[in-house]
Amino acid sequence: MTIETKNPETLVLHAGYRSDPETGAVAVPIYQTTSYQFDSAEHAANLFALKQFGNIYTRIMNPTTAVLEERMTALEGGAASLAVSSGQAASTLAIQNVAKAGDNIVSSTELYGGTYNLFANTLPNMGIEVRFVDPSDPENFRRATDENTKAYYAETLPNPRLRVFPIKDVATIGNEVGVPLIMDNTAAPIICRPIEHGAHIVVYSTTKYIGGHGTSIGGMIIDAGNFDWETNSDRFPLLTQPDPSYHGAVWTEAVKPLGPIAYIIRARVVLLRDLGSAMSPMNAFQFIQGMETLPLRMREHCRNAIAVAEFLSKHPLVDTVTHPSQAQGKERDIADTYLKGGYGGLLGFELKGGKEAGIKFIDSLKMFFHVANIGDARSLAIHPGSTTHSQLNAKEQALTGISDSYVRLSIGIEHIDDILADLSQALEASNS
Repeated sequence: MTIETKNPETLVLHAGYRSDPETGAVAVPIYQTTSYQFDSAEHAANLFALKQFGNIYTRIMNPTTAVLEERMTALEGGAASLAVSSGQAASTLAIQNVAKAGDNIVSSTELYGGTYNLFANTLPNMGIEVRFVDPSDPENFRRATDENTKAYYAETLPNPRLRVFPIKDVATIGNEVGVPLIMDNTAAPIICRPIEHGAHIVVYSTTKYIGGHGTSIGGMIIDAGNFDWETNSDRFPLLTQPDPSYHGAVWTEAVKPLGPIAYIIRARVVLLRDLGSAMSPMNAFQFIQGMETLPLRMREHCRNAIAVAEFLSKHPLVDTVTHPSQAQGKERDIADTYLKGGYGGLLGFELKGGKEAGIKFIDSLKMFFHVANIGDARSLAIHPGSTTHSQLNAKEQALTGISDSYVRLSIGIEHIDDILADLSQALEASNS
């Protein structure tokens, strides 16, 4: 039975699964298996030749993971999804699915430190150039584009800069020049649906808000099905020309009967098959559990974060506060355009005492956890300059939006009085 709705509160509970046909079990089973019995030699051959679609091997697909993929597809309004082992794997595969050595992508400078390092160092070592541009002017993406540009990349709510990205403007440029926009929506599930604003591919670290409990590592790639690969066939030979890694399949032709999902099918049966960055069925189950309360948690994350931003903005020891609710002018207009129902659970601030005060603040927290994660139900804190963004030089750190005194908070769903009490005592301790 299919539930016809676009409401996220319902989709996260019902999309992709109703009950087990054999047992009637309502909870999604954990199919902890490596492989699957084929009906016959012909059945097996048809599966491997893509004449039929079905389970072959859990490195490529799994029934538990398939429910998570369908649920994420429904939540984002996409055409199909692929679950992978981490958010970093999702970003890497999303790019490798269209770009090879000699190609380039254009990326926003405002990125999570791990992604920035991937783009600045690891992808170039693979022969893929990354051209960084300031997203405050969308036309910078067009200016950096040439015939070898295969994708644009950005974060909806950049971690830790937290300046909302102009999705529609850059997606429109992408459509005009024939380049798809990949949006990392990790920090803004529920409150933003990038595909509705024209994004072509969405990626997630499901480790964060999707899971929500700090128990599992995973990633997701969602294909919007709205990019015309065939019209731009010369730019995307990996999808529109015979693929020697899969008996000469032309992906835009091979999967046409299934819908506009050539991109995600190639990512599954070529990259996931060959590179092996598969999500475990147990982790998929954990993310399914997390999704069931995602809309409720996001409401509390957003509500608590606004209260914290207001508290910090008035505190005498705080120099600046970074949160979309505190933005002014054009930045606030963009935030209000793309974020609905809240401004996210992440915020940053700078202490007047500089780096020393920031580190002392971190060490003085009692309830907040000092961990390298975001999106947990618990409140979390970290000093990015010495941890998550420490591989970046001073100039690169400034481009991503941090300074020596910058502290990042991921506001949890605890009672707001307790959150503010812990922040208050840590701030006082940082000044002692």
